[in-house]
Amino acid sequence: MNRNYRFILYLFFLFVVNFTIFTSHSLALPIAQESNNNSFRLGVEKMQSNKFTEAIKEFTEAIENDINPDAAYSNRCLAFLQINQYRDAVADCTKAINFYPSNAEAYLNRGLAQYRLKNYAAAIVDNNKVLALNKNDFRAYYNRGMATAASGSYPRAILDYNQALTLIPHTSTLLAADVYNDRGLAYFKVADLDAAMSDFTRAVRLNDKDDRAYFNRGCTCAKKGDTFSAINDFSQVIRLNPSNGQAYINRGIAYHQLGYQPAAINDLHKAADYFANSGQKPAYQYTLNLLKSLQQQIISSIEIAFLDNGTKFNI
Repeated sequence: MNRNYRFILYLFFLFVVNFTIFTSHSLALPIAQESNNNSFRLGVEKMQSNKFTEAIKEFTEAIENDINPDAAYSNRCLAFLQINQYRDAVADCTKAINFYPSNAEAYLNRGLAQYRLKNYAAAIVDNNKVLALNKNDFRAYYNRGMATAASGSYPRAILDYNQALTLIPHTSTLLAADVYNDRGLAYFKVADLDAAMSDFTRAVRLNDKDDRAYFNRGCTCAKKGDTFSAINDFSQVIRLNPSNGQAYINRGIAYHQLGYQPAAINDLHKAADYFANSGQKPAYQYTLNLLKSLQQQIISSIEIAFLDNGTKFNI
């Protein structure tokens, strides 16, 4: 067995998914104008300033004083999402829906919270509710596609991504790049590498600062055997995001496959340094093991070369 094959397995083990999910970009209901609604209005202002913890405090006060509780629950749900408190987000969105069963934004955000909690079936149900209320909501198609993909149904996820792409406004190029990126991942999972390459390339064209698309395309290039293109893409990832330890590992492995051993070792050392400094102990140990394996292979290949050449040394 070719020893380099183990490194190919390592390379694709590191193919990771950095999902981007669409959330509500607007507050759930219009801001009430009554003079006694200060806490609600302040909550909205804090949300608009990305001060989510402060917004939660204001919406909580509004709820306690029975000031627009339906909208306050809905907006507090969105604030909880922004600080990754997903169970609280589910609870608040559920209360908002109980007040107002046609609140599509609450269903959308609850679906996202369920997705983050890995409750994929529940996430799909919530996005179905959004689409029942608005069949043209591209966010719900995209988010349902993400939940479907996470549950392993990649062909169905691709259908949802297709719908999202037909509905995204033409001016929303960055959003389209996200969808192409994730559809490319689904194509990769069903081994349609040409379609995956096409989608990752579209994502790069729409957003040339998307290190995720470069990374995923680099992995696809490597699997297709185009190691030079893989190195170019991993180099772009490192240019855009110098702290991406996985890109260093993958580029190092690609260098190794081409026989550029000093460059390979240098990249793996950089990856190890990054993982050590960021406290990622399993990744650090993994990289050290990879370095050790590579160095042993280099030593073995030198020994084999000596034997093949019939070289003898007198010590």
